[in-house]
Amino acid sequence: MDTSGRRRRVQKSVIESDMSQYAHDVEMYKDSPQNCIALAEFEELALERLQLLRIIEEATLKGYKQFSDDWKKSIKEDLLKHGLKKYLRLMSGFNSQTEQDIQARRADHISHYILRLAYCRSEELRRWFLSRELEWFKLRFNAQTQQGIMKFLLKNDLTYTPISNEEKEHIKVELISCTPGLSDVSCEANDFYKVHFSEVLPLVKNRRVFIRSSYAYIPTTDLVICIQSKFRANLSEALNVYTHRLTSLDDDRLSSLLCNLHNIYTGKTHIEDNDKEKVNPENLDGYSKKHYPLCMRHMHEILRSTHHLKHRCRLQYGLFIKGIGVLYEDAMEYWKKEFTKTMDHEKFEKQYAYEFKHQYGKVGSMINYSPYSCIKIIMENVGPGDHHGCPYKHWDPSITKQKMIEQGLSSEGVNSVMEMVTSGHYQIACSRYFECTQGQAPSVVVSHPNQYFSDSMNLFKDKQLKKN
Repeated sequence: MDTSGRRRRVQKSVIESDMSQYAHDVEMYKDSPQNCIALAEFEELALERLQLLRIIEEATLKGYKQFSDDWKKSIKEDLLKHGLKKYLRLMSGFNSQTEQDIQARRADHISHYILRLAYCRSEELRRWFLSRELEWFKLRFNAQTQQGIMKFLLKNDLTYTPISNEEKEHIKVELISCTPGLSDVSCEANDFYKVHFSEVLPLVKNRRVFIRSSYAYIPTTDLVICIQSKFRANLSEALNVYTHRLTSLDDDRLSSLLCNLHNIYTGKTHIEDNDKEKVNPENLDGYSKKHYPLCMRHMHEILRSTHHLKHRCRLQYGLFIKGIGVLYEDAMEYWKKEFTKTMDHEKFEKQYAYEFKHQYGKVGSMINYSPYSCIKIIMENVGPGDHHGCPYKHWDPSITKQKMIEQGLSSEGVNSVMEMVTSGHYQIACSRYFECTQGQAPSVVVSHPNQYFSDSMNLFKDKQLKKN
């Protein structure tokens, strides 16, 4: 895949090679792209696919059962809301051959390979990417008709031949008794495939398949398990290969995007807004106890007790209070007042003032920096003695638990949060913490500390209005 620096958007049209290469909505991604694309399109495709995978993850975080109708509906609604209609096309199962369909498949193919470069860099990133891509693959495959599945198998040289009607009739009783949801009528209507049991271990584990002489007999609806297993193996191997080839990718135009892609926040930025209600720093003590997420509440308490924060803490907390509505002049006065309780004014001006000015874009590159999202905070490196980062990811579980108990959470609430921590669902854990402290769930799963604050404030104002 080649790239160029041209930023002019070019309207592409379908050519014969695209028609043959992108003839199906479901892709095994066996062949890497050979296209030349502009850098602007490279970045656009990467961000759109990242948004797609996060939308898929978000549907699960909302509590919907994977691949249920509600789960699919949530994904479709979010794709539409974010203008990602090209991916909606790939969920239809129609395999249409219009120009829009071909271009949607082309974007899907190229963006997949771009994210391989970004997500092969660590075990944690590979695991996240692999899980989301498997969900995206199965989501599209499950939408296929019998004809679409046959077309997919043929296109990818996958040999799965249905057993004969005679063999199916011979084992009909066993098939009905071992295959959940299968009736006499549906057994007649369904094709069955004979595969080695090792290809469908999830079905074997849950005793949902008939096995004889090391072979499992599965209906067409379960064929996705076999193909998904091959997809997983191929992608996992490819990511390991990419890891060793990263050193050969020496392109400054791409490196910054690829290295930081997972930390890019694709939701609301929460930067300064003239319409946003101004927050008086004198109210931060009260806000921290009522409306802060655990990460920000902890840093605020450290600041108030030690009158100092380390560099990464200053960044994380400083941008947070900027995002909730603390204006530049008030922020400078707030930090100066706090820090000069343990140092003189000259030291503050010489060693710390510049950094706080920089956060507001008043010096240096003059960038209006955005507060850190949950993803960026979770991916932070946190060492001994540091107080930044995500409590659910970076703290010892016993400390997290003790902290919540001290804040008055019930044992049931603490256990609910810790259950998500143990499972590695840190944003759901934060959402549970919100529910335990506010008495109501947030508007959506917490993905940004400033979203947490906004939801808490809005909930408080609604309660005040009802009371009045």
